Amino acid sequence: MSESNTVTIVGAGLAGCEAAVQLARRGVKVQLIEMKPKKRTPAQIGDGLAELVCSNSLRGAALANAVGLLKEELRLAGSVVMKAALACRVPAGGALAVDREKFSAMMTELVRAEPHIELCCREVERIPAERPVLIATGPLTADLLAADLAAHVGAEHLAYYDSIAPIISAESIDWPLVWKQSRYDKGGDDYVNCPFTREEYEAFVLAVVAAEKVEPRAFEEVRYFEGCLPIEVMAGRGRDTLAFGPMKPVGLTNPHTGRRPHAVVQLRPEDAAASAYNLVGFQTRMTWPEQRRVLRTIPGLGNAEFLRYGAVHRNTFVDAPALLDGAMQLRAHAGVYLAGQITGVEGYVESAASGLLCALLLAQSLKGEAVTPPPDTTALGGLLTHLARRSEKARYQPSNITWAHFPPLADRPARAKKRDRYVLMAERALEDIVPWLARIGAPEPSGPPFALTGDEPSADAGCRSKQ
Repeated sequence: MSESNTVTIVGAGLAGCEAAVQLARRGVKVQLIEMKPKKRTPAQIGDGLAELVCSNSLRGAALANAVGLLKEELRLAGSVVMKAALACRVPAGGALAVDREKFSAMMTELVRAEPHIELCCREVERIPAERPVLIATGPLTADLLAADLAAHVGAEHLAYYDSIAPIISAESIDWPLVWKQSRYDKGGDDYVNCPFTREEYEAFVLAVVAAEKVEPRAFEEVRYFEGCLPIEVMAGRGRDTLAFGPMKPVGLTNPHTGRRPHAVVQLRPEDAAASAYNLVGFQTRMTWPEQRRVLRTIPGLGNAEFLRYGAVHRNTFVDAPALLDGAMQLRAHAGVYLAGQITGVEGYVESAASGLLCALLLAQSLKGEAVTPPPDTTALGGLLTHLARRSEKARYQPSNITWAHFPPLADRPARAKKRDRYVLMAERALEDIVPWLARIGAPEPSGPPFALTGDEPSADAGCRSKQ
């Protein structure tokens, strides 16, 4: 490969770091530009790379979940994000959650260790003139760069608003009022449960609805991602919405009463030592004083010490089906690529996967090889399906990976249960991805395989690639 083949990547989040490492390991020189530590977005608190600003969970780990399958495909492809996530894992039942500080530190170390990556710290206000260039600035793309991108694509960039959940100190939890249990006892006693009676729950909902909120400015149009709604938005949709959402009590039994509570707030460890917990699914735009007042009415959190308050922040993305080609390149501007949440993928795992995909397809192009995307029956292929899928009835919106992004089974068993069908689709994906991984020269898998229907990575998982 010619030494002139240098790729400029703007943004060292999950997508940017994954793309940088994948390119570097294929002999491509990379200039990775990150504005931290000189400047941070409103949602960032650390100076490390690949900072997880919202939850510390990478969601379900079982392959019968679409995101679990995506994680397994990333692992097989040698994803650096999966390597770090598995190394920094904390207990989270059937989910893969990480110690966010250790994860960021490990990602920073892995990126800095690559000799082909030059890490530059500065803010980028315009799309760099160098080609190829990969924009992976995430949901909080700076205003000037977002405006320049909008000028390049000839259309207004789209924006909706996202929220992050609060984190509290473990020492401040009133432990006699709560108990530890994962739903249906999956994964052990990984979650702390704060139980509500019906009366307590209804009073809590009223308090959430009445609380003072951080309101957007007059010129800002607020559009939330349905999979990450603030609790006050859900509460405003009806009294029982929270009880069927993040506060659903299914699969739990309160040992103090021997019964299932009417509703529950779950807390998930932030680190391996469980010194801090985040309120699962409790994204909020309540003002900080109101968070202190309202959230301390949760049973067991009457003296909660807040290590981080919930907050609201902007999320910027483009109309990918109209603007991007099959290699995630702007159709109207050759050599300009996009990856991560700015493309309209939603979630940590999906962002990392889009960075990996973009890098692998770009590396093929730089080598003069035919660009060969993964099969559409795989989770990686499903992400590309989402980026290309247009609808005449609804405008393009961000999405997590779902089974709707996969083609149906050609020989679907009669009356097959949904979960059984998903298992078959996962098996098909892992079989179909093998020749593609061989074609791209995938390195050794990053960590042990994920189980097909279990909750933990296992050295003898029954369904894995035959690579």
